[in-house]
Amino acid sequence: MKAIVLEEPGRAAVRDVDEPRVKEDEVLLQVRRIGLCGSDLNSYRGKNPLVSYPRIPGHEIAATVMDPGSHKEWAPGTPVTLSPYAACGRCAACDRGRPNACRDNQTLGVQCDGALTERIAVRASKLYRANLSLKELCLVEPLTVGFHAVGRGRVTAEDTVAVFGCGGVGLGVVAGAAFRGARVIGVDVDDAKLETARKAGAVEAINSKTGDVHAQLMEKTDGRGPDVVIEAIGSPATYRAAVEEVAYAGRVVYIGWAKEEVSYETRPFVHKELDILGSRNAVSEDFRAVIGMLEAKRFPVEAAVTHMVAFEETPKILEEWSREPARFTKIMIEVS
Repeated sequence: MKAIVLEEPGRAAVRDVDEPRVKEDEVLLQVRRIGLCGSDLNSYRGKNPLVSYPRIPGHEIAATVMDPGSHKEWAPGTPVTLSPYAACGRCAACDRGRPNACRDNQTLGVQCDGALTERIAVRASKLYRANLSLKELCLVEPLTVGFHAVGRGRVTAEDTVAVFGCGGVGLGVVAGAAFRGARVIGVDVDDAKLETARKAGAVEAINSKTGDVHAQLMEKTDGRGPDVVIEAIGSPATYRAAVEEVAYAGRVVYIGWAKEEVSYETRPFVHKELDILGSRNAVSEDFRAVIGMLEAKRFPVEAAVTHMVAFEETPKILEEWSREPARFTKIMIEVS
């Protein structure tokens, strides 16, 4: 069968690979759609420290069941998405009921080969069914990452939430916070992404390239600052801005993985008595919440997916994405 293989940094190709071997606890899936996210771009560029080569990427998955094996509750042809994370069950995070932060986590397409291939075998316990299209199913996992960050920030309907970065993950944050009834302010350098963020639930938007973020946040929050700032970019500037702009006694949540060291003025941590939180991956409650939101048609699916690409064109689109990342919000690959 065919797969997209990252052979080395900056080089991807369509290759023949072995058919999956299906274990007793697994179901064989026909992969239909794969979404690409920022971690895939970093893997292609050789900037993901968790990836070795060669590697098959792909963890944002829409598929249909080919062979359920002994799991008869999954009839052939059933459309599914899945959680791409595998926890060890033994580390401190797993013991605390937070397997998303497992010390030895294995994510499809990162620490192990992923689903950008024609067929894949996965544990039945990882599957989710929903009354959704293939495109919607393929958006579930990336949106769960944002929903999880919203949960980490304990966002309520009483909060004003500023979201730094309105790309694929940031849109999940916007939608998740709005779904909880919060007032959401999107911050980005791209007007098109900000417009999509409005469709996802942001009531206001700030272009940080053309406007003064601090002045506008103060104006929009009556001088208090946002109750919660969620950072979905991963740059030193936005890491610092999150603690500078958040309200006193506020919460800061970091999703973005900074690619270089970040230096801080730490006084605001104490002076504001901030809750500073990391957010990683997602848990089953996040998957159920996102599926509920998508089934309720509360997310701008068509606006969010900016590029739909044929399987064979994946190496080309990865090259283009690496060269001009600002052109792309969400790339989805049609596998079959």
